[in-house]
Amino acid sequence: MSYTIQTKIDGEFDDVVDATNAALKDEGFGVLCDIDIQATLKEKLGEEFRQYRILGACNPPLAYEGLSVETELGALLPCNVIVYENDGGVIVVSAVDPEQLVGIADNDALDSVATEVSERFDRVLAAVTDEFGSASEA
Repeated sequence: MSYTIQTKIDGEFDDVVDATNAALKDEGFGVLCDIDIQATLKEKLGEEFRQYRILGACNPPLAYEGLSVETELGALLPCNVIVYENDGGVIVVSAVDPEQLVGIADNDALDSVATEVSERFDRVLAAVTDEFGSASEA
């Protein structure tokens, strides 16, 4: 079972991160945190790691709607979107699948929120793909 939705991009890493942030903003998401895994692992462990960023995305109206139905939903927020360079050097943009994430709560009243977030994430991934083009792996 897949728990993410993703696209592979033909672009420069930092440019793809910027475009992902912009596409999230266009869909009503703010990025509450931006974690640079590569820098963190280098600083904390002295380890080298691929380019990898975690963007903690939140759409306040949808978060409010979900939290109003299920108070414990906050343990699953924000919705993470990751941008990383895979072993082949291709940039991947991957978002948590909101329907899988919300499914953990086992509350049918959250289905509409999950569907709305999923549709918005699909548009985010499409916008980034449209800007740079899909990558093909050799």
